[in-house]
Amino acid sequence: MGVSGTQTGNPKYTSLATAGSLGHAEPPRRSTGRLVMHSMAMLGREFCYAVEAAYVTPVLLSVGLPQSLYSVVWLISPILGFMLQPIVGSASDHCRSRWGKRRPYILTLGILMLLGMALYLNGDAVVSAVFTKPSKKLTMWAVSITMIGVVLFDFAADFIDGPIKAYLFDVCSYQDKEKGLHYHALFTGIGGALGYVLGAIDWGHLELGRLLGTEFQVMFFFSVLVFTICLIIHLCSIPEAPLCDNPEDSTLQHNPHSPLLMQNGGSDYGSLERVKNGFMKTKQTELATAKRGEVMENTKNQTQNKMTMRSLLKAILSMPPHYRYLCVSHLIGWTAFLSNMLFFTDFMGQIVYHGDPYAPHNSTSFLIYERGVEVGCWGLCINSVFSSLYSYFQKVLLSYVGLKGLYIMGYLLFGLGTGFIGLFPNVYSTLVLCALFGVMSSTLYTVPFNLMAEYHHEDERQQATGMAPSGCRGRGIDCAALTCMVQLAQILVGVGLGVLVTSAESVVVVVIVASAVALFGCCFVALFVRCVE
Repeated sequence: MGVSGTQTGNPKYTSLATAGSLGHAEPPRRSTGRLVMHSMAMLGREFCYAVEAAYVTPVLLSVGLPQSLYSVVWLISPILGFMLQPIVGSASDHCRSRWGKRRPYILTLGILMLLGMALYLNGDAVVSAVFTKPSKKLTMWAVSITMIGVVLFDFAADFIDGPIKAYLFDVCSYQDKEKGLHYHALFTGIGGALGYVLGAIDWGHLELGRLLGTEFQVMFFFSVLVFTICLIIHLCSIPEAPLCDNPEDSTLQHNPHSPLLMQNGGSDYGSLERVKNGFMKTKQTELATAKRGEVMENTKNQTQNKMTMRSLLKAILSMPPHYRYLCVSHLIGWTAFLSNMLFFTDFMGQIVYHGDPYAPHNSTSFLIYERGVEVGCWGLCINSVFSSLYSYFQKVLLSYVGLKGLYIMGYLLFGLGTGFIGLFPNVYSTLVLCALFGVMSSTLYTVPFNLMAEYHHEDERQQATGMAPSGCRGRGIDCAALTCMVQLAQILVGVGLGVLVTSAESVVVVVIVASAVALFGCCFVALFVRCVE
């Protein structure tokens, strides 16, 4: 929880009479400016993602990566993410840094993102500077460094979403979580649109391109600049309180002589932030002080036990059914979305424009294919713009259809739109229907996490009324379990769609599969996903 209750840095104290009604210390309300600052990390991350989508294939081709290694590049990162992201989530739940629980992990992953971009956008230039004579060894080193950069960037960029969401949940009130997630989706769309537009500019013929050398260096310069600024603003947005060893210390850490005042501090993983009713008895205080060392040792042992892989997998598998169904629906949604998005520019070039990517590079068929890819990039830009716009209209629609209605609507519109594109490929109708991709994107970035926040809020209310056990799942591991569904979807798409395209001998199968999976997800959400009343 944030240590400052107001945006001027003064501590926020909550009366026990108010906080005790739910048995939970509710964080203070955050201003719109603070929530916008918190959302800047999503703008920077999505900007870098768009740059990667526009440039990673030309970079890999330029260093001589064999086609047989393409699948390896795209599968290593999601496999690592799926295996390790819950560990990062659980570790952030236990983090006892004086800077807070989530921000040390966000900063570390942000640095890894910058390192990954530096390697895959500049790896060839670095190797050329080290090895002066062209050789097979030079090519091998360039390919290796570029692959490491791509994997490292994807790994860190996918990982960073979990701590960012958990950070929002920790420091914001129940009302601000929903508002903050909408801002996240809004700035995600803005970042993607800016990245795609910047990637569409021919920097080689401009002064900046000639100054920096190549368009790869230009995009690296803008990526580092934008992401660094956004990350610094995000980390300075809302302060966190360090996780205390003794909950009683965090309860009265700012004013121990006033038992009726409480600062919004941290709490142990696996337990809700409880507010003690009535005055603290002197005997209890003395007992707590006498056993402080024992409590700290027990907490340390519990942390070590919870960090084992066995207990971590058990925590994920023992999710309540509504948490598990939410993760499955998130997996279905991302599988449908990625099936379309990863092959969309290729679909535009081959199916809509009838180009041939395997034709000679100076042939008309190949030039037509390249034109289709360029138009496909503008379609992805339309997707990002409408993702931002829809995130705003979501707040209006929410009062009419509810969270579950928004969830179903996103899947349904995406399924119908991709199905229509696959059955009737046309340039103009395809570009118009790209707006529905933005509806799905905004839905995936906001609605599941809104539902997760509602589930946590419901658990807190049930604990306050004694209707649930005293233990509660950590927000970090729940957010990590939800976001690691994205990695699992990448694995399924990377392994399965290549086989389907080869079997069907046409890339049109990818949009048909995306449509079918999205419509199935629509039915799954309607039947199994629970919305808190």
